Amino acid sequence: MTDASDHGAPADAGAGFLTGPPPELPADQAALHLELLGSRFRALVDHVPAIVYVQPIASGPMIDVSPGIESLFGVPREEWLRDPSVWQRLIHPEDRTRVLEANRIADETGGPFREEYRAVASDGRALHIRDQSTLVRDAGGMPLYWLGFMIEVTDTVATQRELADATARYGALVEQIPAIVYVDIVDEDMSTSYVSPQIDALLGYTQQEYVADPDLWKKMLHPDDVDMALDAYLRGREAGGPFTLEYRLVARDGRVVWFRDSAVVIHDGDGRPKFVHGVMLDITDRKAAEEQVAFLAYHDKLTGLPNRTMFEELLELSIARARRHELGVAVLYMDLDDFKLVNDSLGYDAGDELLRQLAERLGEATRETDLVARPGGDEFLMLLADLDRSPAMPGGTDGGSIVAQSVALRVGQTLASPFILGGHEVYVTASIGVSLFPQDAIDTASLMKNADSAMFRSKKAGPGGFVVHADDDADALSRLSLSTRLRKAVENKAWTLHYQPVVTLEDGRMVGLEALIRWQEPNGGLVPPGEFIPMAEEMGLIEAIGDWVVEEICRQDELWRIDGLSTEISFNLSPRQLWQPELVSKIIARLAHAGMDPSRVVVEITESAAMTDPDRTQQILLDLHDRGVRLALDDFGTGYSSLARLKHMPVDVLKIDRSFIREVDADRDAQGMVSAMIALASNLGMTALAEGIETEAERRFLALRGCELGQGYLFSRPVPAGEILALHRRASLRVVDGEAG
Repeated sequence: MTDASDHGAPADAGAGFLTGPPPELPADQAALHLELLGSRFRALVDHVPAIVYVQPIASGPMIDVSPGIESLFGVPREEWLRDPSVWQRLIHPEDRTRVLEANRIADETGGPFREEYRAVASDGRALHIRDQSTLVRDAGGMPLYWLGFMIEVTDTVATQRELADATARYGALVEQIPAIVYVDIVDEDMSTSYVSPQIDALLGYTQQEYVADPDLWKKMLHPDDVDMALDAYLRGREAGGPFTLEYRLVARDGRVVWFRDSAVVIHDGDGRPKFVHGVMLDITDRKAAEEQVAFLAYHDKLTGLPNRTMFEELLELSIARARRHELGVAVLYMDLDDFKLVNDSLGYDAGDELLRQLAERLGEATRETDLVARPGGDEFLMLLADLDRSPAMPGGTDGGSIVAQSVALRVGQTLASPFILGGHEVYVTASIGVSLFPQDAIDTASLMKNADSAMFRSKKAGPGGFVVHADDDADALSRLSLSTRLRKAVENKAWTLHYQPVVTLEDGRMVGLEALIRWQEPNGGLVPPGEFIPMAEEMGLIEAIGDWVVEEICRQDELWRIDGLSTEISFNLSPRQLWQPELVSKIIARLAHAGMDPSRVVVEITESAAMTDPDRTQQILLDLHDRGVRLALDDFGTGYSSLARLKHMPVDVLKIDRSFIREVDADRDAQGMVSAMIALASNLGMTALAEGIETEAERRFLALRGCELGQGYLFSRPVPAGEILALHRRASLRVVDGEAG
């Protein structure tokens, strides 16, 4: 248990805080400060959620430890002080070697000790502990003792922000943590008796300036946060318990710094509040990452336009408004003709530039009230809301249809001018499908589907045109044929699973497999899931298909175990499967029957599915997680995840969608977004997994940014089960030979 800082400050670094008030304090404040010394240390050590300890330089019993050690580990304080080996025995066996080695190095070098590890309490509870200590020296530099603290970080990352509360008694520690520690006097002026020196580095003000001006904190508050922050602080102080608030301060040089302020109220012997002791942690980077991810959830990274998620949400609102006021809504689905030729002839950079220029032109071709979005690829969506449904002429087409067709014509006209790409003039055309509410459909999904169908008809009719959706017998016959074949496939279990390896990005070691279903048609062809899963959900067949997937995984896992391969296997749950009754018990029962360890099973759900009904979904995920199953959030970044909900979801793996990974090594915008997502996963205690890795440069970038896992064609395409053992052997040989990246 040997850190708190990388600086190894001498023992008198915090003397002003420990021994008396700064000499420049007024007499009345100095008296209050001295009164504080007699009461606050024991109260803080005994009541804050952390364990403070003092350990000798040489081996032997601990000098002192907070009484909270007994409630944390279930070990009496007396035993802890008497037996130096208690700490080592409590460390989880898998972490013990690493932690003891770090402890040994700190003892030998006098350097800092900072470790997070798992521990097992005396009653068997599993704990996660952050343990930090520093070597305290006297004025001459001679070592005196190790001063440190332990705090449980099992529940949430937020717990880590409270670390500084446990160190208020020890100035050497307080003044080296990357946060501002303060002690306010409970008076009308909200005056401060102590603030740690970090205020200078973070905000540009000295300790003396801050203590001398009781209004400085209020003056630094961001104008938009003044009322909220003052109200939260005063309410927390009045309530008398621990409280936390987040706000922005404007530094001396104009920088805006986000802080998470966690405080505890200290009472006198009569129970009256005397002081507010708090820690202000700089969370600017975290806020920036959250803003990036939140923007990414609603916008296309290439063009900055709204993405499909935002488009569909606004379409829902537009339909609801149209129902109330008897208005119309139009959806235009646009796809560029032969866009692949641009990429093949001029390269992907030119293709991306074309899409950016096209986004600007579409904004000019539509009305100010219209919404233009890019769902992906070379497709664009346009939403025309609040359309007048009255006929343009007696007995004629309604006004909404006329407006939609006019916009489609203007889009065609704006494409008539050439695009300049790298000095080349490029002419492009687009096919557009139009769907109208309420004529064609009365809900979001149907409007989108009909617009998509009309766009494909437009392509068949020839490039550069548009088609307004109209039902016909051909569509009905096509759907009838597919539904009939799908029912037979379910009866005959005409499925097969292909598996794509999941590897560690540092060395290419295969650590898992993702199971991907394929429909084996009688003609020998394989149909990917995107072409039949939506209809299977619509027809109520998805439960039978999902049951087969779990059974097949269990069967195949048993065969692999016989051959010596035991690895994680993941599979996807579709949104409709989440609504099955007894879903969790069915999955667990099948795993138990096959003798498959649930901890080697990873259940994946998409980000959009997780947020469709977050309360219900979270309960299902908690039930699965409690049974030992690991969980992954798939396609992260393509939907809208509430960060407030995400941090409470029991997700183990955050899968970054392949759309952000392509050429991430060369795309600065993508680099920032992907780095933010990796950091977010780390902060939430999740493992980041990048999908769709195709180049060594992409792998190298992701590995350097701390992304642990990946999958993609660089390592292997999805392959039949019979090829997995050979893939695993080759990957293992590369690791042994040192050839893997």
